[in-house]
Amino acid sequence: MSTIKVQNIQHTASSTNAIELASDGSCAVNNTKRQGKNLVDNGAFAIRQRAATSNTTGGTLIDRFAVNFANHDEALTQSHVDVASGTTPYTLGFRRALRITNGNQTSGANANDFVGMNHVIESMNVAMSGWNYNSTSSYISVSFWIKASVSQKYYARLFSSDGTVKVWVIDTGVIAANTWTKITDKIPGHADLQFDLDGGAGLNIQFIPYYGTDFTDNSVPIGSWTGSSGSAQVPDMTTTWWTTNDATFEITGFQIEVGENVTDFMFETPAVDQERCMRYYIQRPAGGGIVIAQTNIYIHTTFPVVMRGAPTVTVTPGAGAAAGIIASAFGFYCYGTLAVQAASYTASAEY
Repeated sequence: MSTIKVQNIQHTASSTNAIELASDGSCAVNNTKRQGKNLVDNGAFAIRQRAATSNTTGGTLIDRFAVNFANHDEALTQSHVDVASGTTPYTLGFRRALRITNGNQTSGANANDFVGMNHVIESMNVAMSGWNYNSTSSYISVSFWIKASVSQKYYARLFSSDGTVKVWVIDTGVIAANTWTKITDKIPGHADLQFDLDGGAGLNIQFIPYYGTDFTDNSVPIGSWTGSSGSAQVPDMTTTWWTTNDATFEITGFQIEVGENVTDFMFETPAVDQERCMRYYIQRPAGGGIVIAQTNIYIHTTFPVVMRGAPTVTVTPGAGAAAGIIASAFGFYCYGTLAVQAASYTASAEY
């Protein structure tokens, strides 16, 4: 039997070790298939607890992704759509996507028009991810698939919430119309980044079909951390998507992982995806209650997961009315008329 003695094993095209060997005989393996490596919740866009479509600004249709728009002539619509068979994302296992459909913006592109899709990663999840975010030699990698009916350049924007706000902008380049395109980037740490060990907003990500000139400036750098400015969030954008009636913008396969190399998307089971989403929003029938004096019923419900914080709870009874709702991250109780036994509830701890 022979022995090969080396310190590390690394691919010729990589700057990262696949296996690091220690002097005590142990090793550390860079396992890109580890469960939970994706810091993004619902990155395959499979979980949707709400209605099938929404045209409300700031509304969340697909769990953990909110769409904001303003100063429009006709409201935009978000919907949960299938990834077409035969496309590259489909062959990789992606089946669902979030689509934004533009309205008819008859007044054209105005300076204060905007539409964006938002996702927030909890601060403690970034803090404990293994990313040495204050080091310029430590990286996170970002990857996602987008498709738009209009061929032009789009932007994604990442920014921190704690301490000094820092911003990183991703340029998609001009993408072909109606064609799924994979966008990737690697992002180093920065001395000013801060992620507190709490449930507050940590790393915010925005996907931007269109921002008007009130929010853009060509001085905004691509591929480097910069300060935050409300009037200079991304470089100036082409207006074509915004001025095209029924233009669409779709996204699927969104992943943020620790390390400088983009790896294969980490698919979770639907049960795991659902559990991660329910930390921020739950919609389900309530538990049973106890009848008091045959006139009131008291309902106590324990949430299936610990939520991010005390949520806003809405109880919808079959008849009567619910009152006195008191909620924590673990559950809630309320009371009402006897018919409230048929209640369902929503609990939201979204940002």
